[in-house]
Amino acid sequence: MPVEDFADFMAQNVPKGKVAELGIGFQFKVALRLKGLGYDVLAVDWNPSSVERARELGINAVRDDLFSPNLELYRGVKALYSVRPTPEIVRPILELGRKLNAPVYILPLTGDTMPRTMRLVSFRGLPIYVAKHI
Repeated sequence: MPVEDFADFMAQNVPKGKVAELGIGFQFKVALRLKGLGYDVLAVDWNPSSVERARELGINAVRDDLFSPNLELYRGVKALYSVRPTPEIVRPILELGRKLNAPVYILPLTGDTMPRTMRLVSFRGLPIYVAKHI
């Protein structure tokens, strides 16, 4: 169950268009696969080095603070997703999804608990949490 399977899940559940990976860090596999599948991927992180590396790989990337997000960056987004986010950014991610009326998909780190408002689905053995606000 490689992490790239998360991109396949997204492709089955999100129409092509703009999607945003929140807190991308230095794990670019899902964003690159989605880009290869024809999605307009926006990678978001607070770390300028992460944003710079994503850009070097050809991913559209911006620096943003999820605790006080610039909503303009996310205009037209079809979905938000995060791969193994740190626990403290899960609630801001969900709040951003609510503000944008966009579904949120989270692939957690093993052992991390997700809010009960999210629905758990399994895809090729990956636990994926879903919150739909629309």
